[in-house]
Amino acid sequence: MKANASRNEIITLSIGGSILNPGAPDVDAIRKIASLINGFDSKFMITVGGGKAARAMVESARKLGINEFHSDRIAILQTRANAMLLRGCLDDAYPNIPETPEEAADAINGYRCVVSGGMIPGYTTDSVAVILAEACGSKRLVNVSNVDGIYDKDPKERGAKKYDRMSLSEFVDLAVKSDQRKAGTNFVFDSIAAKLAKRSGIELNMVSGDDLASVKNAILGKKHNGTVIS
Repeated sequence: MKANASRNEIITLSIGGSILNPGAPDVDAIRKIASLINGFDSKFMITVGGGKAARAMVESARKLGINEFHSDRIAILQTRANAMLLRGCLDDAYPNIPETPEEAADAINGYRCVVSGGMIPGYTTDSVAVILAEACGSKRLVNVSNVDGIYDKDPKERGAKKYDRMSLSEFVDLAVKSDQRKAGTNFVFDSIAAKLAKRSGIELNMVSGDDLASVKNAILGKKHNGTVIS
């Protein structure tokens, strides 16, 4: 029997490229994430990031003198490639990678899963995920990355404090401090995404991709080992 948040509920997943493609596609990780998603009857609006592969492409683009707008476009292509890998393992998934929020919102009406990459230069996949959540009326977003939650500073630093819960307003302040607004930058969460989530009251759940039990519980709206932001 499949697990469910609610058959009528659309869960938004934002999956970091570092989980699926940490330099090269991680086939085992892709299969495990897909298997978890396939274990639900619920609908999923999924956005996939670019990971190290995208950052390497952006770094090369800058060395070649390519500007930030076109560097973003290059990174978006990598996110879409990662999205295609995951989409190919999902049951009842929209066969294309949407290029606009409107296409994604229309597609979720006819399919259980829709998988997107980046869409808009200057907007990270974090922002795209929240925009898609707004577009389809999803009220819970689960962010799956290589970090097990939100910390008050770099979690690698001594004394870094992990938050179990925090408000959307507090999260916006923290995200703004970390956001450099450059293609390929890796930060806690896009500040634009945080502000969009706040305006629409979308609950954010930050969990580690290495802890699939927490990912499952976050999807179900249950207690998990990451950070809940609401």
